[in-house]
Amino acid sequence: MTDRLRTAVLALHWQVNVIRPEGFFGPMLAAPIAASGVLERAAAFHAAAQSAGLPVVFTRFTVPVGGGGLVRNTGFMRSVAAAQTDFRPNSPGAQIVPEMAAQAAAGAVFDNQKLSGLAGNALPDWLAAHGVDTLLLTGVATNLTVEQTARHGTDLGFTVHPIADCVAAAAPEIHAASLANLELTTAGSLSAGQALAEIAAAR
Repeated sequence: MTDRLRTAVLALHWQVNVIRPEGFFGPMLAAPIAASGVLERAAAFHAAAQSAGLPVVFTRFTVPVGGGGLVRNTGFMRSVAAAQTDFRPNSPGAQIVPEMAAQAAAGAVFDNQKLSGLAGNALPDWLAAHGVDTLLLTGVATNLTVEQTARHGTDLGFTVHPIADCVAAAAPEIHAASLANLELTTAGSLSAGQALAEIAAAR
């Protein structure tokens, strides 16, 4: 990791629709996410990063009236399109979970209709304007938005580190396989502890 002043945390899809039982993806993700303890670890990591002066930027998957930039070119996106009212920006399911709401309010939030948190919004320009060249990724699910954003960020020229204990998937083996892929396509995973130690060393 490089200069902490050029590093940001991207907190991906920490919203009700993704990780709560009542959310759209709750039947698939809520139970394994709760069992993993990832929400608590990620919230603690975000808090520590903010205390160290790093920007923590949240992304939300939302679908405004009219569809925004949603493209129905996969089964995943077609299923979301069919239930798009659940993803309206002001809908309960689209909100950042309460455990992280204050962190989002203290940072920045970017919405889009893409799997990558860096696609179809102004986030890459925001990062460039703030001099950010290194991204630390947290979020759900590892094999979906985290992996997609990590690959996209790398292609955009960022140095990307998934925070391995602050991401999770529907099953441990899926999570592990995704992180193994990302060892080849990013600058490598870090634990929250490792990332915070590097941040402290750069102060």
